[in-house]
Amino acid sequence: MGYGPEIWIYLPWVAWAVSWTIASVWANRTVAGAGIARQAPYRVFTVGGFLLLLGFAEGSEHLPEWTRLFFLPVWIMPVSMKWLMVGLATLGLLFCWWARLHLGRLWSGRITRKEGHRVVSTGPYALVRHPIYAGILFAGLATLAIRGNLHAILGFALLALGYVMKARVEERFLRNELGAEAYDAYATRVPMLVPFFTA
Repeated sequence: MGYGPEIWIYLPWVAWAVSWTIASVWANRTVAGAGIARQAPYRVFTVGGFLLLLGFAEGSEHLPEWTRLFFLPVWIMPVSMKWLMVGLATLGLLFCWWARLHLGRLWSGRITRKEGHRVVSTGPYALVRHPIYAGILFAGLATLAIRGNLHAILGFALLALGYVMKARVEERFLRNELGAEAYDAYATRVPMLVPFFTA
């Protein structure tokens, strides 16, 4: 008996997480950082979002009775559409990797200024200011579509809120570090997370 898309959706996430962790050593020296106090709030939301979106297998008998509501399906997709969502999630995480490679040694998992830091505005950064976050959220939306229950909906909502918070903190930090004029000129013409959506 083969595995369905509900299991295969984890493959691109695991591959991305493992490769992302290995590649974290490929970065320039950190010159300045935003500080733990400014970064802690968004981390709570993103970690909680990932746990709710990707964790808690449906039908767990070990959870309290009142939690079963969170596992009831809000919608059920046809299997063919679920496989499409696996493909879209994979594309979203590949988009993250395109951005990671394009950013090169300026990348950091935390909000920092790296040695030689500058405003990167080409490649995926010409489409959105935060293509890594956009790719994660796109993959998260495809994952939500497959799972289709309340805990996945809540997880995606927390994940989206966390990355919007992180993007705003990061932009304030980069304006201070790289100069408001340079960053604002970039921010004026390129949307934050959704291509072509500048509102």
